[in-house]
Amino acid sequence: MTTDTLLADQLRALKLPGFARDFAAVAEKAEAQGWTMRQFLQHLAELELQARKTKRIQKNLHDSHLPREKTLAQLDVTRLSAPVRRQLPVLCQGGFAERAENVLIFGLPGRGKTHVAIAIGLELIQQGVTVLFIEVFKLVQRLLVAKRDLKLERELQKLDAFDVLIIDDIGYIQQDREEMEVLFTLLAERYERKSVVITSNLVFSQWDRIFKDPLTTQGAIDRVVHHAVILELVGTSYRADSAADATGKAE
Repeated sequence: MTTDTLLADQLRALKLPGFARDFAAVAEKAEAQGWTMRQFLQHLAELELQARKTKRIQKNLHDSHLPREKTLAQLDVTRLSAPVRRQLPVLCQGGFAERAENVLIFGLPGRGKTHVAIAIGLELIQQGVTVLFIEVFKLVQRLLVAKRDLKLERELQKLDAFDVLIIDDIGYIQQDREEMEVLFTLLAERYERKSVVITSNLVFSQWDRIFKDPLTTQGAIDRVVHHAVILELVGTSYRADSAADATGKAE
């Protein structure tokens, strides 16, 4: 076994795969350019850290279930109001997640709520923030199954592993009282600890349709609004405009 092979095996055993992969090439470069030992080690450490960051981002992206095509670059920001355009870059920096604040995105169907939420989530992943995107009907069914199996606390702990939970389409489909109770439990658990991003076609005055009970409705609103940024998406429907454009071209 050569010295390089032995060293590579030792570096992998120490869980330094970047060192193991790069040290021979970096050593040649260091010798050619007259680097000091300190410069050599620093460069290797930088490569190792970058490789780990890339791997972590890839894992977080996979775990997030975020659709990859709804990026910030693909978002037509000219359709957004001036206040939303100003807020969007700030939200993408991730400060709200560090402060355990929420983002509430309201608008009629087709206004781009989901795209905005996903675009923010994808940008957060690049900042090292852990994100889970889930439609509300899937979320409540997941929580109901856990409650039925007496594992609700364990399920809430799994969801708690994500810095930001993007809950899509609250209010789009009306759930029953039991479903809304587990959703309220989740919101209460995350209150002032972890962030939620919520999209909804219903304004707060209509949330009694979601949570059924006035006290539960008020409690839910209080928790999500208290440290929250609210985005209102207005204008015409993306889908309706796209269909009209397609019809016009066909004619």
